[in-house]
Amino acid sequence: MAPATKKKAAVKLATKSAKPAGKSAAKPQLPLAEPILRPTFRRERRAFKAGIFPVAGCDEAGRGPLAGPVVSAAVILDPDRIPRGLNDSKKLDAEAREKLYEKICATAHVSVVFGAVDRIDRDNILRASLWASARAVKALPVRPKLVFMDGNMKIDCGCDCEAVVSGDALVLSVAAASIVAKVTRDRYMKRLAEAYPGYGFERHMGYSVPEHFRALQALGPTPHHRRSFAPVAAKFAAMGDRLEDVPDEALATVLPL
Repeated sequence: MAPATKKKAAVKLATKSAKPAGKSAAKPQLPLAEPILRPTFRRERRAFKAGIFPVAGCDEAGRGPLAGPVVSAAVILDPDRIPRGLNDSKKLDAEAREKLYEKICATAHVSVVFGAVDRIDRDNILRASLWASARAVKALPVRPKLVFMDGNMKIDCGCDCEAVVSGDALVLSVAAASIVAKVTRDRYMKRLAEAYPGYGFERHMGYSVPEHFRALQALGPTPHHRRSFAPVAAKFAAMGDRLEDVPDEALATVLPL
């Protein structure tokens, strides 16, 4: 065999040996999609079996914004009338939250407490949130024996409390509370937008977005901005604290309860 022919044969043989052999060759596996995490009623039912009833869920909305109160909600779901589609409020659009809010209020025991801006500035946002959450549980028309609290901190609320990290994504009662708190606060901020046009509260709900920073720079802070938050504190300092408090009439039109 000529040298050139031998070379071609060797290349052909090497190519064949590099290919996987028939059906026994392993095919590349695509990573499996992570399961969609949805809250369940398992923790509540486990409590029921242990003789613990009723059971509440508690969550808050509005820790991060520069303006507006923090809102905490507590919910005791009726095991026989749980609205379908309950989920972490952050995973739902505004329309879905509104519909579920109405269903929750129609079928469950619900309470809502506002942690005012003055309290946030005096105590800090964490303490104001925990205070509002504890008051929300105590304000329920039926006293629970156990409350599942979103997060890693328990509250002193007159009953047993179990903190659940990512509780709004895991526990159905907490998910319901997250929806009530979020919808209530969003409604409040939309009413606040009517009293203070130009800030865009109806769109960003008081959160730290470029539109809000521009309005804060152009218009200055309102009495509903949190003075203890750095961007607002700087603006108040520049203005010499010349703002007067105005009566807040928005809350009366927010809640149908």
